[in-house]
Amino acid sequence: MASASSHHASDEAIAAFVARVLAGEHRAGARTMRLVDDRHPLAIELLRRLHPHTGGAQVIGITGNPGSGKSTLTDRLVAHYRKAGHKVGVVAIDPSSPFSGGAILGDRIRMNDHALDPGVFIRSVATRGHLGGLSRSANDIVLVLDAMGFDPILIETVGVGQDEVEVVRIAHTSVVVSVPGLGDDIQAIKAGLLEIADVFVVNKADRDGVERTVADIRALQTLAAAPDGSWIPPIVRTVAVQDVGVSELAQAIARHRASIPPDAAAARERRRVAHILESLVKDRLLDVMAEALAADGGRDALLDRLAARETDPYTECERILRGILPQHGQEEA
Repeated sequence: MASASSHHASDEAIAAFVARVLAGEHRAGARTMRLVDDRHPLAIELLRRLHPHTGGAQVIGITGNPGSGKSTLTDRLVAHYRKAGHKVGVVAIDPSSPFSGGAILGDRIRMNDHALDPGVFIRSVATRGHLGGLSRSANDIVLVLDAMGFDPILIETVGVGQDEVEVVRIAHTSVVVSVPGLGDDIQAIKAGLLEIADVFVVNKADRDGVERTVADIRALQTLAAAPDGSWIPPIVRTVAVQDVGVSELAQAIARHRASIPPDAAAARERRRVAHILESLVKDRLLDVMAEALAADGGRDALLDRLAARETDPYTECERILRGILPQHGQEEA
């Protein structure tokens, strides 16, 4: 759609472009994702039209400490699903330049083997040096891949920080990867990953210390009751570089999906969409706040006044909210 970058693209042109995305055309999908990345006004209209055609894909989040081999494991899972005839989407969260066309981290070079496969679509989401909006960007790209007919869709994060945990919350099944011999890895699991993990993986399981790592994870599991009492996250041992344990991991993911009763699945989906909606609203409010500050003398000037105690953050918060939401505070008045 040559006019995709125009604010005045015709309804017919947008409909034709959406049809190309729904047909699974890579170029149209990539163009949509670029518009999403650029926060182009047309992106919202495209996402609105694609949304009714989504919901069929299983979204699998893969997270864990840097160095745990997540990228190799993701690559092997892609190969496994492709061999089974699935079209696979990959969303790779990079702490990198937004200008990368795909995987740029060293471990991700391996995924270039799939670059020419029309049944695989790999998209990097750059953090651009900040955390805000990453959940939204990842979800928008998942939505496009879902509309294009990719299933499953794998989300691979670079680390185990709060933002990665938030991104994984949009997944239907969350895989937490650990490796033997890293006490810090177990500490990270204690810090919050335990509650989101549906499947644990101990990768590089040919290393010394694997039994201790498995035992540590099992000990942590005894401290946390399963949310619905029906699923205890299994611990799968893999050696991804040798393709060992990958099919067992795929089976564990499938078992997790099949184990969730309809009412629990509906509740999980409600939590998932609630998180997506909240991320959208927060992200948009931050954008609107930035616009309001820029129009009112600038953020730096306000921060100078706050630092000089010429005003206070509580008063300024209310003032900004009144500017964004004119009805805010009227009830008190």
